[in-house]
Amino acid sequence: MTTPKFFYVFTLVLLLACGSSNRSEDKSTDSTSTAVSVSNFSEGGEAAITDYAKTLPLDKIKLPAGFSIDVFAEVENARSMAISPSGVIYVGNKDKDKIYAVKDTNGDYKADKKWTLATGLNMPNGVAFHDGDLYIAEVSRISKIEDVESKLANPPAPTTVKDDYPTETHHGWKYIAFGPDGKLYVPVGAPCNICESKDEVFASITRINPDGTGREIYAKGVRNSVGFTWHPVTKELWFTDNGRDMLGDDVPACELNHAPKAGMHFGYPYCHEGSVKDPEFGSKRPCSEFTAPADKLGPHVAPLGLKFYTGNQFPSQYKNQIFVAEHGSWNRSKKSGYNVSLVKLNNNKVSGHEVFAGGWLDDASQKAWGRPVDVLLLPDGSMLISDDQANVIYRVSYKGS
Repeated sequence: MTTPKFFYVFTLVLLLACGSSNRSEDKSTDSTSTAVSVSNFSEGGEAAITDYAKTLPLDKIKLPAGFSIDVFAEVENARSMAISPSGVIYVGNKDKDKIYAVKDTNGDYKADKKWTLATGLNMPNGVAFHDGDLYIAEVSRISKIEDVESKLANPPAPTTVKDDYPTETHHGWKYIAFGPDGKLYVPVGAPCNICESKDEVFASITRINPDGTGREIYAKGVRNSVGFTWHPVTKELWFTDNGRDMLGDDVPACELNHAPKAGMHFGYPYCHEGSVKDPEFGSKRPCSEFTAPADKLGPHVAPLGLKFYTGNQFPSQYKNQIFVAEHGSWNRSKKSGYNVSLVKLNNNKVSGHEVFAGGWLDDASQKAWGRPVDVLLLPDGSMLISDDQANVIYRVSYKGS
């Protein structure tokens, strides 16, 4: 018996219609066959979640009662994040060379579209969204993609805003964010573990105008800050700082600092954690000259991104408290960090801190399967956490116990 020709035609059409639904993340998809039409957004992009997400042991993450965690998006080497008013999440790299955008286009609280916006960049860790433009921080350059959300599927090369930051890669990756004053804040890490730099721009937090002019040093004595934010009420700057290495497992503590005004000095390289005199440089200036940390977060925990909780989804006790992503130690004999911590404030003073989300590190084996980098709030009050080891962004939500 011969098979009718229409059967082959029907089968071919069916295969073509289904063939694009099961592609892996690292393959680009043809926008003519897979693009989803979204109002006010470029078409194109690729799937933001694949079957890889199902392989992650999310059941190991311990959260307070009533909270849950899911994968929001898969992003290779996911580092610092920024969100636009329309809900696009922008994500930087440190160990890779790309900038990504992801978006939940259908309202199911999982990103379903992902775009690669730039490649071939030099540690593009930092991203910030301002007046429709995406700002990108490399080691020595700040650039931007103008009117980025009309160009997600076919973005132009970033244009330079400022390109005279130091070229040293040691602590050269940058977190950036726009402050309440409309200026872009840009840190410059120390080009070493411990040293006294002749150029005062090292070990500082600077700020510039959106067009790259008017650079000034806002804070000094900051060894390596990869995260800062502003209090939602006082509008004052809070930032994390990674303590120096090679003084043992338990000294010094990494820091959470509070900088309500410009011109403050936080001790590096002379003094650590507010009271520990550096063995090499400490004799030059006493700890009493510097601003002590608002909180000692623990030795070598590597605190990075942080945010005040300003949403309404979590219970009321979380309001205006600080979530801090702790990337985790790299050379401590017993590893520390690998958590998201909650720092509690009372009258703008730290009253304590505790682990909010943990489980990326197995204490018994001392092996980690993930490393938190940054935190970001979504409009519904849930919280995103980027992870540059597991290559994903998580979403933490609260539904009650």
